[in-house]
Amino acid sequence: MCSGQKALFIVCSSFVLLQLRLFFITTMVVQVKSNSQNFSKSMDGNQHKVEANVLLLGAENVGKSALTVRFLTRRFIGEYGDIESIYSHIDKIDGREISFNIWDSLYPQSCETTESISEKQLQWADGVILVYSICDRSSFEVIRQQVQLIRQMGKLSASVPIIIVGNKRDLQHQRAVSSEEGRLFALSADCSFFEISAAETYHGVLLVFHELLELIKESRALKKGVAGIKGIVRSVSAVFGKKRE
Repeated sequence: MCSGQKALFIVCSSFVLLQLRLFFITTMVVQVKSNSQNFSKSMDGNQHKVEANVLLLGAENVGKSALTVRFLTRRFIGEYGDIESIYSHIDKIDGREISFNIWDSLYPQSCETTESISEKQLQWADGVILVYSICDRSSFEVIRQQVQLIRQMGKLSASVPIIIVGNKRDLQHQRAVSSEEGRLFALSADCSFFEISAAETYHGVLLVFHELLELIKESRALKKGVAGIKGIVRSVSAVFGKKRE
């Protein structure tokens, strides 16, 4: 190959690489936007039903069931038995129907904290709500340990969004965990944070679930965007691999 042909080959190769980079970046942005829009479409026409699996974790007597029932029925019930249940609920958000599946889990008193969350639960969950009582410091320590456990469970939970909820805000005279402490821990753990009273208001509970839905949407869009990018990389690698052969 003469020097002129070599120069032409180098110029062409540089141009091809530049075009591939532009295509790679453009496709990534478009795909993430498209996936985010597709998630929020309604169930009209041929669109699939949008579902969000929500796992509630935390110690006993922190108000997990009260929070769940408040979201489902808008009513507050103070006493519950030791029953683990999965509830389904259709909610309208911005005129679109979303199906929430809520796993109200039990905290096993006879087990170590490392056994309080199963792989099955994290595989099922699209998002996690960790609940503690602002009146019970030990319940706050439980959710601190559970956040660490979720993060340690690797690929199963790497991108699972988490919201930390301090419940029983109406009982200020019994407060054992300050708002600042809860907020700072959530920030350090890369989690969202709310302080609410499931006993006093429905609105605060609603905000928690709607915020988690937004985080789930972002997580799903990111996963699909990354999958799309990997597909492009494989395709480009295959093309260049064949040319080398």
